[in-house]
Amino acid sequence: MRKILLILIALPMIGFGQKTYVPDDNFESYLEGQVLGDGLMNDSVPTAIISSLAALSIYSLNIADLTGIEDFTALTYLDCNNNYLTSIDISNNTALTAFSCSNNPLTILDVSANTALTSLGCVANQLTSLDVSNNTALVFLECAGNQLTSLDVSNNTALSNLQCPDNQLTCLDISSNSNLERLYCENNLLEQLNMKNGYWWILIHLVATNNNLTCVEVDDIAYANSNWTNAGNFGQNVVSFSTNCNYTNPCNTNTAIQEHTTNKELLKVTDLLGRETKQTNQPLFYIYDDGTVEKRIIIE
Repeated sequence: MRKILLILIALPMIGFGQKTYVPDDNFESYLEGQVLGDGLMNDSVPTAIISSLAALSIYSLNIADLTGIEDFTALTYLDCNNNYLTSIDISNNTALTAFSCSNNPLTILDVSANTALTSLGCVANQLTSLDVSNNTALVFLECAGNQLTSLDVSNNTALSNLQCPDNQLTCLDISSNSNLERLYCENNLLEQLNMKNGYWWILIHLVATNNNLTCVEVDDIAYANSNWTNAGNFGQNVVSFSTNCNYTNPCNTNTAIQEHTTNKELLKVTDLLGRETKQTNQPLFYIYDDGTVEKRIIIE
């Protein structure tokens, strides 16, 4: 009988190259389900796959940690609404034009590096400050339902839709926003509202009810009296219009810009598998409370 000799040749497995650390199981599970991972729940996904993705919708997925988002460098659209994010670092996602992180418990949001943004939504977080001075391309800004005490939009001259109700704003100056078509600033503590932007007639939607306004600065008093005196504009407030309300402490763009703290606290140090460790001589991930992650290799 002829014997058949089988020779088995072991072929090397094709690797995925560099990996991106993704410690949140819900985030990783979504990526794996969208064939954006390596087929394993191992706290990492191939960087080469995610780095070319242009749009990502990860709303309502119970995600608490978006570590790994920094390697989605081609993203122009990111929706992470309705999650449990307490921090997020999108400083590396400089291609973003539309970003929404509403309904999260965020206390800090830094968008200073995201200069391409045209749309920003951060409704119903816990923000006490929001600096959009670098976001000069913004057309749409919705920051309702936070704890903002001031908001400077003087650099946002392209802005056409501003929605900032349900905050603690005492002063709002839109005199630099000559493209503004919609303004919603109800349910604040506004005592000052400067609407003298030279293009008052293009403001087709104005809601400023439930504030403490008595005088509003406008370009054209007659136009304001004809178009902005119904209950939908200022509610039951007794408001007068003037070209100069002589506010005691008028809005000042220098003081309205919110300070962004650079202090950050180290939360933990993990290895490649997401395990907390103090061992050196291996790649380590330093995870901070502001959402940033630093990769280090300490040789001893």
